[in-house]
Amino acid sequence: MATEQVLHMKGGVGETSYANNSLLQKKVILQVKTLLEENMISMVSKKMNIYCLRIADLGCSSGPNALTVISNIMNIIHKISLDLNHAITPAFQFYLNDLYGNDFNTIFKLLPDFYRQKRRDNVGECFISGTPGSFYGRLFPNNHIDFFHSSYSVHWLSQAPKDLAKNAEPLNKGDIYFSKTSPPSVYEAYYKQFEKDFKYFLKSRFEELTLDGMMVLTFLGRETSNFNTAQGVIGMVLKEMVKEGLVEEEKLDLFDFPVYYPTVEEVRQLIEEEGSFTLQTLKTFKIGWDANLQEDIVDYVVDSKMRGEFIAKYIRAVYEPLLIAEFGENVMDELFSRYAKMISELIEIENLEFTNIVLFVTKNS
Repeated sequence: MATEQVLHMKGGVGETSYANNSLLQKKVILQVKTLLEENMISMVSKKMNIYCLRIADLGCSSGPNALTVISNIMNIIHKISLDLNHAITPAFQFYLNDLYGNDFNTIFKLLPDFYRQKRRDNVGECFISGTPGSFYGRLFPNNHIDFFHSSYSVHWLSQAPKDLAKNAEPLNKGDIYFSKTSPPSVYEAYYKQFEKDFKYFLKSRFEELTLDGMMVLTFLGRETSNFNTAQGVIGMVLKEMVKEGLVEEEKLDLFDFPVYYPTVEEVRQLIEEEGSFTLQTLKTFKIGWDANLQEDIVDYVVDSKMRGEFIAKYIRAVYEPLLIAEFGENVMDELFSRYAKMISELIEIENLEFTNIVLFVTKNS
């Protein structure tokens, strides 16, 4: 089945939904807010006579985080406009983009309260609509968007690499992502797919962005090839379940996650090679797999069991639809119960952190 048909976060507002299990993603959005404030000044200064700013959030997913992004951007632009003494307070047209299976309705149900709050904030009129489709290709007319935003989306590939078999034998046998034990050809296949997707992404956004527009991307990266990943731990659990006859070995051998965590050097090189954009800012920051939970709780200690269960919940919200399509729904409870236990053991002996890459680019003339 095509990746874009099954790739979406867990919809709705239930206990295992993405809407209720996306604290880590929210914390990343809030941490990037300061960089937004610093980097958007030059763009806003060039838009002083614009009556409506058109802004797209690529890979918006489902739930309240999408509206947090919108609120942050509106507040930042309004403040910058006041500081620059702009005579016009622009209106905002926001386009929320994700794949066709995304649960847009969960966001839309939040809009009445959101619109009322923004009217009270008095930061400009706001209009929000959905734009379903893959961002690995065109989504908007030429020179249409003033500002692109994307958080935790661009590390997703358009598909798993195709070159992961030799003489009908899977090169990544027993693994679902590349790891330190994978042959070099597996890493090369993943990088090749990311290179193709990322360059096509940049080319498409170049056509759609206005000349004095800007784009900010936040996505998962890596520092070295020797690192633990959420996908790698899922693979370890699946291998256990294969040994116990709970999962078919062939399904495990043929499944590869359609994600890639690039290094800063790879990202910089691909932007330069593709040539559509000038890199203005590139930074990295880390956040624990547990979203640094202990920082939010002062009256008790968050132990490894609680951290493992928290991580398993949001990983399930992100990956379950994709895993169901491959392994079936009946093994999901067992898979993520074991995943939580394995994470709680791993977190006792290793410092599990995500490396986040944030970059701001402007369009070349």
